[in-house]
Amino acid sequence: MQFDETPIGAYKYELDTPILLIDLDLMESNIAKMADFFRSVNANLRPHTKTHKTPIIAHKQIDASAIGVTCAKLGEAEVMVNSGIKQVLIANEIITPLKIEKLTSLARHADLIVAVDDEDNVEHLSKSAFNKGVNLKVLVEVDIGMKRCGVEPGEPALKLAHKIEKSKNLTFAGLMGYEGHTVTIPDFDKRKYETEKSMALLVETKDLIERSGLRVEIMSGGGTGTYNITGKIPEMTEIQAGSYVVMDAYYKNVVNEFDCALTILSTVISRPNKTTAIIDAGIKTMTKEFGLPLVKGIEGVKLTRLSEEHGNLDVSKSEIDLKRGDKIELIPTHCCTTINLHDKFYGIRNDRLETIWDIEGRGKVR
Repeated sequence: MQFDETPIGAYKYELDTPILLIDLDLMESNIAKMADFFRSVNANLRPHTKTHKTPIIAHKQIDASAIGVTCAKLGEAEVMVNSGIKQVLIANEIITPLKIEKLTSLARHADLIVAVDDEDNVEHLSKSAFNKGVNLKVLVEVDIGMKRCGVEPGEPALKLAHKIEKSKNLTFAGLMGYEGHTVTIPDFDKRKYETEKSMALLVETKDLIERSGLRVEIMSGGGTGTYNITGKIPEMTEIQAGSYVVMDAYYKNVVNEFDCALTILSTVISRPNKTTAIIDAGIKTMTKEFGLPLVKGIEGVKLTRLSEEHGNLDVSKSEIDLKRGDKIELIPTHCCTTINLHDKFYGIRNDRLETIWDIEGRGKVR
């Protein structure tokens, strides 16, 4: 960990750039809004930390009534467990011998849940857990339309659930199904229809397994775009929403009730002509797979291109004459991948730097 010489209390436009800012008031408001929703339904929130990758934010979510966290990778789970979080779902398959050994070792320090979609994986997890003397809770991942990981609904999931239940040191805890193919459908009615159609496959699978004599304790799924759809399905017990905590410009078009707390502060470094300004932030600072980031708060200025270390602004329709040295903020279009480019969050309140947080899960892709 490197010491950061940026002075606490500094005015945000005095900060060196490019830099990742998080508006603490907006972030805390987003956390509170999501917590309020889950007080009105049967399901609980188990937020996905793949978005922020930062333990202190996860602890804030838990303090606001989340039942634990969801992680995408074992490395992220290690970061969260090492910060004192005990309830961790790894919403992914852990299949290689080295990772399985790490997983079962980590299980000595936390209440871990892991997803599976293969009988051989179940056997390997069971053997390692038995040898270590630990117990693992296991969810059967069901493909409900995402066409990614997961067994088919119905009989394949039933067969795998019984395999888990018969395996030493493993507990069949329930089902997981992610409707990722529906979370960004812009029209709410269509998004609701497609989501409920997909989640019905998970519910039907639950009913089949319970008729066979097994208890399905956990039903896990959902995302920021479907939290208020999947979260209202009576059979669902937990929702894995992640992006809501900081939001981004792309998701904001789908879920308007949460605010964009995340911005990139950059500096104008060149004015090659009257209609163009160049900033010091490029694709090594912010991602563009969901479109180019949006300029915040300056009407008529538009980001038109990103190079590795530069951004091109079209200022032809702006009444503001941007000069070299001026600072501007940009709203990322994909918060998860943009955050993964940075080492630290710079927490801003009332335009002043209040705190600096290490993004400890950054780069934990293993």
